Amino acid sequence: MTDTRRRVKVYTLNEDRQWDDRGTGHVSSCYVERLKGMSLLVRAESDGSLLLESKINPNTAYQKQQDTLIVWSEAENYDLALSFQEKAGCDEIWEKICQVQGKDPSVDITQDLVDESEEERFDDMSSPGLELPSCELSRLEEIAELVASSLPSPLRREKLALALENEGYIKKLLEIFHVCEDLENIEGLHHLYEIIKGIFLLNRTALFEVMFSEECIMDVIGCLEYDPSLSQSRKHREFLTKTAKFKEVIPISDPELKQKIHQTYRVQYIQDMVLPTPSVFEENMLSTLHSFIFFNKVEIVGMLQEDEKFLTDLFAQLTDEATDEEKRQELVNFLKEFCAFSQTLQPQNRDAFFKTLSNMGILPALEVILGMDDAQVRSAATDIFSYLVEYNPSMVREFVMQEAQQNDDDILLINLIIEHMICDTDPELGGAVLLMGLLRTLVDPENMLATANKTEKTEFLGFFYKHCMHVLTAPLLANTTEDKPSKGNATLDFGHIKAVELNSICYDFQTAQLLALILELLTFCVEHHTYHIKNYIINKDILRRVLVLMASKHAFLALCALRFKRKIIGLKDEFYNRYIMKSFLFEPVVKAFLNNGSRYNLMNSAIIEMFEFIRVEDIKSLTAHVIENYWKALEDVDYVQTFKGLKLRFEQQRERQDNPKLDSMRSILRNHRYRRDARTLEDEEEMWFNTDEDDMEDGEAVVPPSDKTKNDEDIMDPISKFMERKKLKESEEKEVLLKTNLSGRQSPSFKLSFSSGTKSNLTSQSSASNLPGSPGSPGSPGSPGSPGSVSKSTSQMAAITTKVILNGDRLTSLLQTRNLL
Repeated sequence: MTDTRRRVKVYTLNEDRQWDDRGTGHVSSCYVERLKGMSLLVRAESDGSLLLESKINPNTAYQKQQDTLIVWSEAENYDLALSFQEKAGCDEIWEKICQVQGKDPSVDITQDLVDESEEERFDDMSSPGLELPSCELSRLEEIAELVASSLPSPLRREKLALALENEGYIKKLLEIFHVCEDLENIEGLHHLYEIIKGIFLLNRTALFEVMFSEECIMDVIGCLEYDPSLSQSRKHREFLTKTAKFKEVIPISDPELKQKIHQTYRVQYIQDMVLPTPSVFEENMLSTLHSFIFFNKVEIVGMLQEDEKFLTDLFAQLTDEATDEEKRQELVNFLKEFCAFSQTLQPQNRDAFFKTLSNMGILPALEVILGMDDAQVRSAATDIFSYLVEYNPSMVREFVMQEAQQNDDDILLINLIIEHMICDTDPELGGAVLLMGLLRTLVDPENMLATANKTEKTEFLGFFYKHCMHVLTAPLLANTTEDKPSKGNATLDFGHIKAVELNSICYDFQTAQLLALILELLTFCVEHHTYHIKNYIINKDILRRVLVLMASKHAFLALCALRFKRKIIGLKDEFYNRYIMKSFLFEPVVKAFLNNGSRYNLMNSAIIEMFEFIRVEDIKSLTAHVIENYWKALEDVDYVQTFKGLKLRFEQQRERQDNPKLDSMRSILRNHRYRRDARTLEDEEEMWFNTDEDDMEDGEAVVPPSDKTKNDEDIMDPISKFMERKKLKESEEKEVLLKTNLSGRQSPSFKLSFSSGTKSNLTSQSSASNLPGSPGSPGSPGSPGSPGSVSKSTSQMAAITTKVILNGDRLTSLLQTRNLL
């Protein structure tokens, strides 16, 4: 397994026609009984697992490319590639493949690609190999027609490619190109454009190696300058030789690496700028060109990573104070381009790349660069930092926590990033938005690691709130020093607010955008952090300062402040609630709501939604605080029922506080009251909601017809069964029930009487006749109806339950009579 000749990377071609790295291992060829044939086996060098097991099929077309690549297709749309570390290993496996298929190892492809119909196949098999016209100026048109006619047929394309290879035809064509240019033979140059473009579409690596060689590539680009569809030729060669300059910020000693960089740049330029945009039918014909560029990039990154002297010199000059600004800018731009270059790599290659940079000290170097005055250098360093954060935020977090033990807060890497965000000179704050996203990634607990020995979340958040949060909130605190919300008296009269014009706080647009970004990150912290952000907000009185921004003339900033408070209320945390009530932090929200007037906009809806959340979630402390302090300012708002609903919630709370026995009575009624058939109850409630409110008189109770049609035996029968089952225990509960029902109840009382033995009429009594202890009260002590002296004349009693139901915009009372005794 230690033989580097057989060391390979396994690649598969994905749906986007990009190569995916499947792993690194060692390749061998042997007979596999299960597949019944010689097969290629690749075992991972890390754990020995099987990465690839592929039978060498006698009919499969294998291609050898660039001396170190073997490519083939095992099924439709499933391409495989082996990239060898050494040419010798590639040659050994290629010989094994050719031996199985009975081919000469000198060929670069083992089989002809056959996709044609049977007739075409027969015609081509019966015909001899493709014979090219002699390479002469007078026959360029004939050659162009031959190339164009061969492209639709894969078999003819293959024969044409072999003919071009074997006869050295491309170099002969490029010689004619020079003749045509010297003679200014435009027609011949147009034919050469079509010929060279057709050769690209043959999709053959062996031809690309000839065309992209140092001696031929510029002439190939020259041929592609003479597009017949354009009135004038392009100047691609002039751009590559005069405008585009290759800078070696650090001298590259390896000539092979330098040549590979030049070649890759020029081939990429051909693909992006020179070749016309391929049609749908031509796109797949350039897959080998994409592969050529991809594997070149992989080689370049690998060669640079292995050149320790190059990277050591690079980081040494970056951090050296003696390096002049122009040189440092070139170094940073190179490193930025190097990192951007790595984004095309597969995850395994990218991991190795960033680990190498980390070991070389890229983060300390960035810290030095970000502390410099050159804005362009800092901008490039910020881009490099973004690559590192996206790759491995934990690595960045670990570094900044270690440096905090040695450096002051002002020069910490994260604080430098925050400073650049705050000082972004772009009117649209493009850089600040990018940096805010990076900070959000760093403080996101979702990507923090947790092990048995340490918790990254606890350690890093403790560090961040101690060393960095004050830097982040500095602009917010600096811009909210005036127009603070009043803490005033708890009984403030807000009736005058409607007539007061709030003085809008004026910030320029750029400052408002910055404050909005800071609020967005703080809102994220409220949602995802726990006691860290809670302690910071309460101890620093952050919410009060944020709500100053509710008076901003920039609506988006005022909404950001409101969203911050809404996120806090959404947690339903009583620590936050007590802080809000103690500081009267609903005042700026109420002022903004009233100042908004009757305008139906996002501010109006967002504020109403916040109060509606408090009502629906029944947050008792905030409900009481809002009604006790701000009801006078909100009582006239009637286009929504939110505030009236809050008032009702408040009154229900106060009622329960004044009469705690009421809750126990309701609990008893919920648990032990008689239940009629569930379907009957559903029918009755449906009828209740279908009843028009206008048809009822004030104070009139509606008894469902099902009750009216029941006779006395039907009513009393379940009571008898209930009494037999519960015995003495239920008699005690009835005693509590009657006492509770007849003492201090504020709801209307009713007298139930029976007439004709089948109907019950529900009529209202006067309040005086139903007071506890009055002579006529059935619950007064010593009266015939008191518990313990139940008489026959009062053998029937009613316990009345009132359900308050909010139906749309109106409040109705559903009175359900349950006969107990």
